[in-house]
Amino acid sequence: MSRLRNCFKKLKNRTALIPFITAGDPTPELTVPLMHALVEAGANIIELGIPFSDPMADGPVIQRASERALGQGMTLVKVLQMVKEFRIKDNDTPVVLMGYLNPIEIMGYKKFAQEAENAEVDGILRVDFPPEEITTESRTFIRANAMSPIFLLSPTTTPERIKYICSKANGYVYYVAVKGVTGSADLDIDSLTDKMAEIRKYTKLPIGVGFGIKDAKSAAKVAKVSDAVIVGSALVGLIETTPQEQLLEKMPAFLKEIRLAMDS
Repeated sequence: MSRLRNCFKKLKNRTALIPFITAGDPTPELTVPLMHALVEAGANIIELGIPFSDPMADGPVIQRASERALGQGMTLVKVLQMVKEFRIKDNDTPVVLMGYLNPIEIMGYKKFAQEAENAEVDGILRVDFPPEEITTESRTFIRANAMSPIFLLSPTTTPERIKYICSKANGYVYYVAVKGVTGSADLDIDSLTDKMAEIRKYTKLPIGVGFGIKDAKSAAKVAKVSDAVIVGSALVGLIETTPQEQLLEKMPAFLKEIRLAMDS
């Protein structure tokens, strides 16, 4: 059984907590310690961002995180090395890489899939990569190396499109809860509840919700109607505004508040 499937199975009636951080932000040396600290604080799955120079779906907070990471020489190869280092101490927590197609295209699907398997990556979410673009080569190497392809749904996704995307997804489905880039708007819980019911008509996969969860209060509301709460910009913003020597204390404390609110 895959780590992702096993993770959701073990949670039973609890909602998964999935924090997102950008690999290499604020420094490459802090990424793996932060990953471990987030797990200790209650994270069930880690989404690790691949820094990219044109992160079109991301708001200014995550854009700046990519700039900081790239400025320190981060590459896809180094991101995979971080996952491999994380696995030395943690062989249970699923790690999903989230980013854009360009770095993977440059590396090549076969090499990326092999290196990701060696690092024990569990899933891949490429924001600019719709299901139609899964070529035979991409599908063969990604599937053969046990990585779950994770796709995005949005408030404007039609029922026909939801059905199609869900048929190609694995691991979980990522629902973008707001119109716009990451961290750009507030959640509408009523419309979110309706959308969760609609998506569940077409898939038995867990549904994770992200792009609008700013704090413990909003996370608790989303946890009532979803299978996973994804927290990105709020954490990345904390990285940006917190002195580095305090991050391993403040980041877990922030996530623990979210975990407690979700469980209550």
